Amino acid sequence: MKPVIYLLLLLTMPGNQSCQAQTNKKMENTNPLLCDPESGVCEMPGQQNNPAGTIRSEKKPIKVVYYTDPICSSCWGIEPQLRKLKLEYGDVMEIEYRMGGLLPDWSYNSGGISKPSDVAHHWDEVSRHYDMPIIGDVWIEDPLPSSYPPSIAFKAAQLQDNGKAILFLRAIREMVFLEKKNITKWEYLESAAKSIGLDIVQFKKDYEGKAQQLFKEDLKLGKELGVRGFPTMFFTDVTGKTEMVYGSKPYSVYEGALLKLQPASVKNAYDTSWDYVFSTYHSLTAKEFAELTGTARNESERILDELTASGKLEKLVTRNGAIWRDLGI
Repeated sequence: MKPVIYLLLLLTMPGNQSCQAQTNKKMENTNPLLCDPESGVCEMPGQQNNPAGTIRSEKKPIKVVYYTDPICSSCWGIEPQLRKLKLEYGDVMEIEYRMGGLLPDWSYNSGGISKPSDVAHHWDEVSRHYDMPIIGDVWIEDPLPSSYPPSIAFKAAQLQDNGKAILFLRAIREMVFLEKKNITKWEYLESAAKSIGLDIVQFKKDYEGKAQQLFKEDLKLGKELGVRGFPTMFFTDVTGKTEMVYGSKPYSVYEGALLKLQPASVKNAYDTSWDYVFSTYHSLTAKEFAELTGTARNESERILDELTASGKLEKLVTRNGAIWRDLGI
């Protein structure tokens, strides 16, 4: 396997695979970059997920601790499933977002993989796999040196408002995956924060202060839980009983983990009209629209284009797909 393929597995794990945090170890059998193609998993050597007694739900019957990273393409790939899960089971489930620290920097040596351009064209490939628009040009035009700054920025947003922090995370993901923007730069973090209504003065203060420690605490908890890749979700009930879903999975797997802990849960029969889903999530890809409205995938893009033509949505087009945004009409 060529070295660039290992980096693909690191940052863009398709199917049952996941974005995997890198290590400084040399390439050997215990290196997580040597993924098992049969299991579809890259595991950190010596780490086991061990959430028992560490996390438990307090506000709702089910709590989900979601370990993610702003530049994890597998996490972007599960947005349709995650958004549907919130709509159907939001009454019984709370989600706690944690940052995992996928890319500290590029100063490691792992089988010749040492520069951002190694991964650029793979984002184009994984886009087709997930049917979610991703372009890899940012890794050539303005590569990110780390995923830590946007992760810390997310923690700063959380200090103000958890709901707005989730909107902020979505905004910076759209920036990096679709708009080729280096989201480690303050100008883009500030722009995203303004777009979702954060107090910018406080945001900057927290970004440079409290959020740094909160990010470290996320990394510490992740280590304690044995988080070895992204996305990782721990579903837990009020007793601490836990089900883990590791990597990108079909919707039924996430739903199944919740129902195993809370079998009596009844899904919410939400409004599947286009205006409702866009009032809830202000930007949607064609796959997300299909997932949330029950529309056939081959029909979803046609419907979205008709709404765009009638002036109700705006469309951002990339060579690997598009995203539609609500105009508030």
